[in-house]
Amino acid sequence: MIENQKIRPAKVIGPLGESLTLDSLPPPSTTRWVVRRKAEVVAAVNGGLLSVDDVCNRYGLSVEEFAGWQRAVDRSGMPGLRVTRIQHYKSLYERQQKY
Repeated sequence: MIENQKIRPAKVIGPLGESLTLDSLPPPSTTRWVVRRKAEVVAAVNGGLLSVDDVCNRYGLSVEEFAGWQRAVDRSGMPGLRVTRIQHYKSLYERQQKY
């Protein structure tokens, strides 16, 4: 029996219901991170297509930055990834935690 065998799916379902493969993910040279691209990368990690380390190496992200994307998606969905709305969603989440 082979232990620690990494089995990764060939494709996962993206944030808009489309199939995502390694080839359909944003290119490694991406510098402009719009909501859709961030959500696709988070979906790829959540679906097992890439690991967090793979994403950080491929896109030059810090683990903290990617973890922030994941938290935003978990808390508020795709709208939470909008840079201009981060503070709004953060305060909304903190208020919800109080009750």
